[in-house]
Parts: sequence; structure tokens; C-alpha cells
Amino acid sequence: MLQDKEMVNDYLAGINASLTGYAHIIAQTNNSDLRQTLIQMRDQDESRQRTLYSYALQKGHYKPAAPASKEVVEQLRNQLMSE
Repeated sequence: MLQDKEMVNDYLAGINASLTGYAHIIAQTNNSDLRQTLIQMRDQDESRQRTLYSYALQKGHYKPAAPASKEVVEQLRNQLMSE
């Protein structure tokens, strides 16, 4: 039987994969009604992913990477803005 941690991680992996899929599909969708529907579905999955992420973090099922320094964040921001 799956443990809580395994179920949470499997569900998170599935949601993360669907979010990647939405990005590709939305970018290629020409029908505006379909595009809006897909955006709403993506937004719902992002909310669900954040809730599950918070749960996993609280239960100790997930350990995030150390936060980036302000300098690294600023450097990345500058690189992305100049492209």
C-alpha cells in the first residue's frame, strides 16, 4: 500500500507534468474559447499544485533547495529582461 509521502509525490509529479502540457497546448491553440478554457484549467492545477506543495512541505515530504541569494536573483532577472 502506498504511503502518504508516495501518494503526494506521485500526485505532484502528475500535476507538474500537466502544467507543462498546458503551456505547450495553450501556446499553440488558435481558438480563443478553447484557449480560455485551457488557461482556466491550468490556473486550477497551479492552485492545486501549490496547495499540495504546501502540504508536502508541512509534513516533511519535500525539502526545497536553499534559497538563492539576492545577487543571484538579480543577475537572473537582468539576464531574462535583456533577452
